[in-house]
Amino acid sequence: MKTQEQHRRGLVRPRLVAAAGVAALTLSAGLATPLNPAPQQAQAKEGKKVLTVAVAQSVDSLSPFLASRLVSTSIHRLMYEYLTNYDPADNHAIPGLATKWAPSADKLTWTYTIRSNSQWSDGQRATAQDAAWTFNKMMTDEAAGTANGSFVANFRKVTAPSPTKLVIELKKPQATMAALDVPIVPKHVWEKVGDLSKFNNDKSFPVVGNGPFVLTGYKADSYVRLKPNKTFWRGAPKFDELVFKYYKDGDAAVAALQKGEVSFVSNLTPAQSTALRSEPDVKVNDAPGRRFYALATNPGAQAKNGKHFGDGARSLLDQKVRQALFMSVDRQTLIDKVFQGHAVAGEGYIPPRFSTYAWKPSADQELAYDPARAAKLLDEAGYKKNAAGKRVEKNGKPINYRILCHATDPNDKAVGQYVKEWFGKLGIGVTLNCLDNVTDPWLAGDYDLAFDGWSVNPDPDFVLSIHTCGALPATPKDTGATDNFICDKKYDDLYGRQLAEYDTAKRTDLVKRMQSRLYDTGYMNVMAYPNAVEAYRTDQIKSIETMPKAAGNIYGQDGYWSWWSAVPAGSTGASSGGSGSTGVIIGIVAGLVVLVGAGAFLAMRRRSTADDRE
Repeated sequence: MKTQEQHRRGLVRPRLVAAAGVAALTLSAGLATPLNPAPQQAQAKEGKKVLTVAVAQSVDSLSPFLASRLVSTSIHRLMYEYLTNYDPADNHAIPGLATKWAPSADKLTWTYTIRSNSQWSDGQRATAQDAAWTFNKMMTDEAAGTANGSFVANFRKVTAPSPTKLVIELKKPQATMAALDVPIVPKHVWEKVGDLSKFNNDKSFPVVGNGPFVLTGYKADSYVRLKPNKTFWRGAPKFDELVFKYYKDGDAAVAALQKGEVSFVSNLTPAQSTALRSEPDVKVNDAPGRRFYALATNPGAQAKNGKHFGDGARSLLDQKVRQALFMSVDRQTLIDKVFQGHAVAGEGYIPPRFSTYAWKPSADQELAYDPARAAKLLDEAGYKKNAAGKRVEKNGKPINYRILCHATDPNDKAVGQYVKEWFGKLGIGVTLNCLDNVTDPWLAGDYDLAFDGWSVNPDPDFVLSIHTCGALPATPKDTGATDNFICDKKYDDLYGRQLAEYDTAKRTDLVKRMQSRLYDTGYMNVMAYPNAVEAYRTDQIKSIETMPKAAGNIYGQDGYWSWWSAVPAGSTGASSGGSGSTGVIIGIVAGLVVLVGAGAFLAMRRRSTADDRE
């Protein structure tokens, strides 16, 4: 249920909620109120530069141990350093908190050199002890592993022999050791926290961090305010303040852009994009996206303890039924009519932007649009039509599938109407359950189908992990890392093998086989890969980094590059990158050296759901 993110994507599965973000750049005199955290440009008197990013997704948690939604994980990328980062040009791993890293000959021990010039915003030095404490907490406290536990599940031991040396011992080789997307937190602050499952990191400000920005204020469903970290090792951001402001209505944000009150808008609809292209001083960025858009099936919600829960339709437990639903969806019509060309038709789980791992079914495997064949499969499965032309469950009741839909996502509603029509031709009823909060019914397993989506990272491990049996909640009362309760032993076996495989070609083959398995089982109907369609005012933003640089997105990046690099219009300073560009170049060189020594694998990732997680 949304990427973003991932994800984790509203939920405590925060990634499930679809996120529609818009951003605004305004020049303000300074005194902002909770209801107006970013005063309009016309009010600027002292030249204070405020970059306001408006989002339609609520923050699920400001604790990096709990957060999964794209808006939340994006904020954490600004607040905390990770061991490694991703080069904005081509996504390869570069230094972050760690300046270099290397494995032992057997790949079971990884040693990271922690930089000596990273400082927490309260003045204390960031050290290897902070990283060791973060990972050990995730390994020993179930709550601490809520958001990113899959990264440490294979860790045997983590130690910090010195302030600049971090050692991670593994149970078996792990190909994602240069892509541990885990925010490192300050030990001296977080060791004082009691129950991490109830701590949202949103009561005391400023929040201590070592990223490019420092969190200085927060009000639920209103705003998140950050200030530049003047001691950030890569160089301070160019704006005086960064504000993430909650907008439920994307049209209102677009209108603000047109009036010059908002400088950046993302997740544009085709109509909005068309209208903005004719606006003066507005540039529309339309690039291949890192997300997929899917219709997910409730496979029978279950927990690790074997207990089943929820009220998903029994007919959807039949693979033939799920495949029939695949074949009733005309993907090209959705691309033409709903996305109006700002997307490509869905096939595998990994978007084509990530060409290494992207997969497509063979001609004889493809579940192409074929209503007649779909009807035949339903007949073969025993779900025949009654005298009224309605397909019936085995108990004789007409089939009527409830589809969870994000009320704030116009694509969900539009696609839902097409699905309702197509399923109806098969004799299947559809009820669109469009809600502001899809989290509660999703977590409870009280749905039949749901619109889903994730922002995929260059290394796909995380979005693959959310469909493993290990991601299920421990009990029906708990929250797991699962996307929609899939648990398939064949898939799990392939997942474990790809995680331990360092050979790029072999790992790629395993990842593609995993996608093939997901496709054949019919649990995830990937319908489209939407473009990243966004716009900004050129009279307010001089330059801003896309990722990747060639045909990349601005909002929801695998890193902090866009907001860190943004240069206000009228600035006489350096353009994209600014004072920190040298650090990026040095990082790229160091990262390349390390990657060669480690077997030249590129390990990066991450999630986001339709509202996603990263």
